[in-house]
Amino acid sequence: MTALDLLDHSFWMKAALEQAEKAFDKNEVPVGAVVVQEGRITGKGYNLVETLQDPTAHAELLAITAAANFSASWRLDDSILYTTLEPCPMCTGAILLARIPTIVYAAADPRYGACGSAVQLARHENFDINVEVISGILEKQSSVLIKSFFQKIRGSK
Repeated sequence: MTALDLLDHSFWMKAALEQAEKAFDKNEVPVGAVVVQEGRITGKGYNLVETLQDPTAHAELLAITAAANFSASWRLDDSILYTTLEPCPMCTGAILLARIPTIVYAAADPRYGACGSAVQLARHENFDINVEVISGILEKQSSVLIKSFFQKIRGSK
């Protein structure tokens, strides 16, 4: 990865972090995601699981849906998904099915991460689709936001 790639990834990850901050403000687990195609954001989302009472309302799925609507195509094979937390198995499955070739995430999720931390679905040997995974972009900022959220939640109980 070149310094220019790192700079570009940081730029887009900041947009995902802005989405995560919106989740934080709504008392949702602060995860944000953006889909980038041809140098522009075509989909964005943040966790709305509690707000919508929908276990599928993850940031990545909302961003993918928005990008598919924008593109008028479910095939997002010319895009990159940026997310502040390593995608779970459900979200990784959607990424694979949407044909997104690259995932860039900030913080690893040792509990549910499906890009190598808990399980490896993004590059699974039995799948005919494999995704490039880039991790650790603005990891500290994402981790601090997530830890702050859980400290806030635990402190209010």
